[in-house]
Amino acid sequence: MSNWKSAVVDADRNKDWKVRLKASLQDVQWSASLQHIVEKILSDQQLDVSDGCVLFETKNLNELGHLANLHKLAMFGNNAYFNSNVHINQTNICVLACRFCAFRRGPKASDAYALSIDTYLSELEKFSSFVNEVHSVGGLHPEWDVDHYCSLFERIREEHPHVSIKALTAVEIKHLSQVSNLSIKEVLIRFKDAGLTSLPGGGAEILDDDVRQVICNGKESSQEYLDIHEAAHEIGLPSNCTMLFGTIETAKQRVEHMIQLRDLGHRTNGFQCFVPYPFLPDSTRLPMAQLSTGQEILRVIAVSRIMLDSIPHIKAYRMNIGDSMAELALQFGADDIDGTVKQESIMHLAGSKTPLNYGVNQLAKLVTRSGNIPIKRNTTYSEFEEFVPVKEPRRLPVV
Repeated sequence: MSNWKSAVVDADRNKDWKVRLKASLQDVQWSASLQHIVEKILSDQQLDVSDGCVLFETKNLNELGHLANLHKLAMFGNNAYFNSNVHINQTNICVLACRFCAFRRGPKASDAYALSIDTYLSELEKFSSFVNEVHSVGGLHPEWDVDHYCSLFERIREEHPHVSIKALTAVEIKHLSQVSNLSIKEVLIRFKDAGLTSLPGGGAEILDDDVRQVICNGKESSQEYLDIHEAAHEIGLPSNCTMLFGTIETAKQRVEHMIQLRDLGHRTNGFQCFVPYPFLPDSTRLPMAQLSTGQEILRVIAVSRIMLDSIPHIKAYRMNIGDSMAELALQFGADDIDGTVKQESIMHLAGSKTPLNYGVNQLAKLVTRSGNIPIKRNTTYSEFEEFVPVKEPRRLPVV
């Protein structure tokens, strides 16, 4: 079993991936609809909005998936990544009421909650012996400020020093900046000093303010999302980025979303992973949503891999799309399936049925079934271990 390290900025991507990709592209006879795209890639031209729309419109999904998979193979070979993490959603109380959100509660709701720091640490204690990351996002609590989260992060670092902290979406950072009367950069510096490792990518939804006005009115603007992540990258905090699709957006708006993230990635080299996930409709208030089919999920993942040359990893987020679709997505350009998670509220309240009781062995088996090599990683894609799943003995049923 091998172990290795990578610079955070590389995130284990082959440095010569473009050379590898060009060699593999030239070995394939492409259809007329994709030949122009391939020629642009071969000549090192950036794909534009019209190219992205062509990718969304091409009828041959298998050919599109093959093109995306060649990108993935050039970058990472047959490696597919996961980590050992737990989600702790610190509060569901939120001053906003986004129409797509099934998680948010008002402060007087019977099932509203806000974990104290001691309760949060007690919850983490249940998992800390077998995870190396805690992922925390939640509502915009009207009373919690920067000092509250600094105290939380410092306690995590003190009591569980091996656990990295991936926490707080862009809109949470904006809210805490306003509540504490600090600049975005001041907030991020304080959090980094307190122990924050990286930012998750949640809250991007679609980076088009007309769409945002309908589905998440009151959240950060498209530009604010980009600015907050850029500020994080400038002080050495890497981050993920996301896209919620299947609400009211068009294919063109999806492509424009990707290009904005790609351009920021080229400027900062701070994005490590792109996480596209389809809208889940249970208990939400968005009846006009265009729910995504399985083919559409695979198409979005494939287009993401082809368009986003500045972002190393594409995640097939199994908490949202399920195990079977995540396994397929690893053949359509995705190279990461997230982690063990253990407990999760936001996706499951919206309708996810994905099991929460998986260990690393089950994740490794999922990766192996997809034809890939399971690689256990840390939060920042800087430490890696090839993980060979243990064969569990077959047991006869008890009659």
